[in-house]
Amino acid sequence: MRIRKGTKIMRKSSKVGKRTHNNKTGYAFVLPYALLFVLFILTPVIMAVILSFTNFNAIQRPGFVGFLNYINLITSDDVFMKYVLPNTVKYALIVGVGGYVLAFLLAWGLANLTKGPRTIFALILYSPSMTTGVAMTVLWKIMFTGDQTGYLNSWLMDIGIINEPIIWLVNSNYLLPIVIIIGLWSSMGVGFLSILAGLLNVDESLYEAAAIDGVKNRFQEMIYVTIPSMKPQMLFAAVMQIVGAFQNGMISTLLAGNPTPGYAAQLIVNHIEDYGFIRYEMGYAAAVSVVLLLIVQIFSAVSTKLFGEKD
Repeated sequence: MRIRKGTKIMRKSSKVGKRTHNNKTGYAFVLPYALLFVLFILTPVIMAVILSFTNFNAIQRPGFVGFLNYINLITSDDVFMKYVLPNTVKYALIVGVGGYVLAFLLAWGLANLTKGPRTIFALILYSPSMTTGVAMTVLWKIMFTGDQTGYLNSWLMDIGIINEPIIWLVNSNYLLPIVIIIGLWSSMGVGFLSILAGLLNVDESLYEAAAIDGVKNRFQEMIYVTIPSMKPQMLFAAVMQIVGAFQNGMISTLLAGNPTPGYAAQLIVNHIEDYGFIRYEMGYAAAVSVVLLLIVQIFSAVSTKLFGEKD
């Protein structure tokens, strides 16, 4: 009996040793990502939080000012409260939320096509998200050139809608809508492909079971079967869409400069660049970036609440 007990103890200890070895192997695989995460994400975030409590001009030593940057942002920065924050909310709601809904509807439509046409249309919709800033600037500046040689002005004058060219990229009434249109055009990125992959991998037997339970049309299938079956892909796409919408200030900068005319298309990212790399008020720019991070975290938490797994 003692020998058997000893054998059992040895077997248990060997299993524990195997688990420990497997854990070490897993840590070895995770280590490169962990190092990159700490170096390029966690460390900059911590530094931004620290700098947000200082007055720093990138030349002299930072001076501690407490919550003064945050107080000035809320009480004294009229540009932020009057233009930047409303513009960012509008852009995020239309390009973030609206683009997410549009991505799902387009992916749902493509999922009903055969493989060949689906691949072609998916590539067409995804390709704008890979467009470089220079290519985007050339394409859309030609479209919205403020004289009669611009494509949009030429078309509108040919059909008699306008009598003289409109300077699109200077007029504050048109600049933000143009940036939103370009944002939607380039928003079918990785999140869109994730949704499409999720739609294509839903178990067909679930639709058959739903039909037996009384589901009668495609809309009911989408609500009761499709979306609940692909929550991980929906969550990933939502987070990617939110982050992309809030960090995308490149469009307005390339089209109209920074700051944009009349701050018409000035987003939070542009405000950070303005104070950080043009005025060299790094402490204030860091405070604005922390506020942006908190806003993104709130929206991400809402997305996790909607599409996250309860278990």
